[in-house]
Amino acid sequence: MKNSPLHQKHLDLQAKMADFGGWLMPIEYPGAGVLAEHSAVRERVGLFDVSHLGKASVKGEGALEFLNSMFTNDLTRIVDSKAQYTLLCNPDGGVIDDLIAYRNSDSDFFLIPNASNTTDVVLVLSESAPASITVTNLHEKFAVLALQGPRAVDVVKSLGINPTMDYMAFAHVTIAGCDVILCRTGYTGEHGYELVPSWKDASVVWDALVAAMKPFDGAICGLGARDTLRTEMGYPLHGHELSLEISPVQASAGWAIGWKKENFRGSQVLQSQREEGVVRTLKALKSNDRGIPRAGMAIKDSEGTEIGIVTSGTFSPSLKVGIALALIDPAYAIGDVVTIDVRGRQSSATISALPFMPSRVR
Repeated sequence: MKNSPLHQKHLDLQAKMADFGGWLMPIEYPGAGVLAEHSAVRERVGLFDVSHLGKASVKGEGALEFLNSMFTNDLTRIVDSKAQYTLLCNPDGGVIDDLIAYRNSDSDFFLIPNASNTTDVVLVLSESAPASITVTNLHEKFAVLALQGPRAVDVVKSLGINPTMDYMAFAHVTIAGCDVILCRTGYTGEHGYELVPSWKDASVVWDALVAAMKPFDGAICGLGARDTLRTEMGYPLHGHELSLEISPVQASAGWAIGWKKENFRGSQVLQSQREEGVVRTLKALKSNDRGIPRAGMAIKDSEGTEIGIVTSGTFSPSLKVGIALALIDPAYAIGDVVTIDVRGRQSSATISALPFMPSRVR
């Protein structure tokens, strides 16, 4: 089990810890808990340690063209100092990982994949890269901190930074004397930032952010709240809504595919799925009763026929009801009522539009 550079701080705060992709990370903190931490992000500001996320670099002549042949999205759509959500698929259209690509230049990219998939991403890219390009695993060279919520901009300003960048842009700034990559990205649906300091500077930057949050009644948050926040937004989590068995087309992530590109890994299969349709596609569910959906639960129609499966489910702290993301027969649409098998009890739910909460990322 690997540890974040902030591991001791979490232990000192008596955080509840759990395994996330081979990393021991905080789920929630005592005295607050998931519900309070979730509310802090929606209403004020919260700070997460997400240093378990991967980091990698791809450098060299032709890096742009190479990555564009590997990733689903089109990196030519963004300019330097911009980031893009994209996916790395296998030749069969299965998702090896979804990640954020940061473009420093057409020959220099910084990647943030998921924790457990970083080794696979680096391996696939390394094996496919031409001799002119170097792929480097930087997993334990940088930390990642997420500052999210409507007051996040005020926290950043209080540190002497003018955060006027657009959504999905990034800049190099100094916080508490440390070099930091400040990114207008996040996983909560709120206005926010992800900060990438060096591994050795993580503690100093964390302390500066914690102190800067206090006037705004900010909260240190665990990954439990991060999950409820992203589920309310319908954001996919690899291993749940995306996997080697669940393609971007099935996961309703076609917006992250550069369909006009001539070719990229898995493109032929994905194009076929787009044209011919898929057996199941990602939809959202809102409970009509007290049932709380959980991943793996079966979804049935009024006749009791299984039509899908829950990929992520939780109690929504914002809506005060159970919500879920699920792979369902595409014949079923928003407004249709279905049944979820909640441990043998039939719970009613309605197919709903995403996101469950308004997006305030911009």
